Amino acid sequence: MAQAFGPVNKWIIAAVVIIPTFIEVVDTSVVNVALDHIRGSLSAGVDEATWAITSYLVSNAIIIPLTGWLARVFGRKRYLLFSIALFTVSSFFCGMAWSLSSLIFFRILQGLGGGALQPISQTILLETFPPKEHGMAMAVFGIGVIFAPILGPILGGWITDNWSWHWIFFINIPIGIISLALISYFIKDPPYLKRISLNRIDYWGLIFLSLGLGCLQVVLDKGQQEDWFSSTFIVWLAGISAAALILFFIVELRGKEPVVNLRVFRNTAFASGNAIMFITFFVLFGTIVVMPVFMQKMLGYNAFLSGLALATGGISMVIVMPIVGKLVTKISPKIILFVGLCLSAYSTWILTAVTLNSTFEFLVWARVVMGVGLGLVFITLTNLTLSSVPKEEMGNAAAVYNLLRNLGGSFGVAFVTTILARRAQYHQARYLEQANPFDPQYQYALTQVAALPQIQGIGDAAAPLAVKAVIYQKAVAQASLFSFVDTFYLCTILLIMVIPFLFFLRRPKYHIAAVAAH
Repeated sequence: MAQAFGPVNKWIIAAVVIIPTFIEVVDTSVVNVALDHIRGSLSAGVDEATWAITSYLVSNAIIIPLTGWLARVFGRKRYLLFSIALFTVSSFFCGMAWSLSSLIFFRILQGLGGGALQPISQTILLETFPPKEHGMAMAVFGIGVIFAPILGPILGGWITDNWSWHWIFFINIPIGIISLALISYFIKDPPYLKRISLNRIDYWGLIFLSLGLGCLQVVLDKGQQEDWFSSTFIVWLAGISAAALILFFIVELRGKEPVVNLRVFRNTAFASGNAIMFITFFVLFGTIVVMPVFMQKMLGYNAFLSGLALATGGISMVIVMPIVGKLVTKISPKIILFVGLCLSAYSTWILTAVTLNSTFEFLVWARVVMGVGLGLVFITLTNLTLSSVPKEEMGNAAAVYNLLRNLGGSFGVAFVTTILARRAQYHQARYLEQANPFDPQYQYALTQVAALPQIQGIGDAAAPLAVKAVIYQKAVAQASLFSFVDTFYLCTILLIMVIPFLFFLRRPKYHIAAVAAH
């Protein structure tokens, strides 16, 4: 559908739409490493400062599913320009924030502006590239949405250490201005994009969606910190979210012009593809969170080395994606997707062998394997999922697809942080149950550390307590280690469980035609 945008080269359009998308996705994770600096600068507590992250994620989650509808109301190009302008201006004010409240407010605006960039960019790419080149289009898009969250913490850490936290927002300004100029010149609305009247707005759908997703994102982001349902705050938010989302589904399925057309899930291939993508990003973001924690807490690595290990997975993805973009028209996409899921599962299974003596090379190898696997998965899965949707519904479908991908990441982060805490408590309790004088392993541990008090110059009176303290520390370390192992096992199982969904995906018609021609 390149003709819908005039004679502009498709690669120019790809570059134009992916630049703002890349920087928007970077902003989902760039603040994480600067949080302590922000907290100190704005005189805020640790719990309060995390709202600088949560507020962005909440507004992002709310706006993504509305993107297709808003593009039809205001015109896609006009709405895209407005979104980039809002993202750029709010980035400036985030950098100029004079208090935590002002930062949170402008982060909400930043999320509202940035949320639309992913689905709109994906829709434009799929329309600009002919169907047989959709794999390559998604390779370009995938580099932005998968590599950016990995680059974010590294970039944020470097900027914060060498300049100040304000510059993690200020760097968005020149990029935003350039993007506005390029989109104004190169991007046009396709003729088939029908505008809808403002007089027929689905107000109830908007209210229930915003309330349901907003509360859900807060629950996922704050749940473990608040000890989940032992917190009245989390219980109320979870209840409001569940009620609002149920009412949203009822309203949208009955409405004539819903803000989000849920009927697209009648397409079996689309529904199955979303299920696979949800779990894939569940595991991806879960491991992005858990691996730096393991390397820093258990192995004593600094933040840079932890980020470097993660980045190797992103680099392998970037290398693989263009190759996969060409392969999808020559090899059955289902075969590529199957291999990608198997490699992703294998990478998390590799990590079940981690120990307190695991080497940097071992961890990098696991990330490289995951990067290759996810590179194979992302392009083929997006291609198989969205290519079965009519072009008139592409904007709505892309918005839903991006929402579920982001929610998968949010659920994954909440899941792994909870599993780590719960399983560490479980293993620690089991270790302490066995810590009695009659247990052979306990007796062996005593003999192993019996000489430590003398080496450290501790007197005879305090020696027994010192020995027990050392044993306790080792027990806590082993309990924490096994909690990481359990987490990687569960991630492996989840990836294996979605493989049967491959049977419900359909090959794009262009691929069938190409095979028949041979």
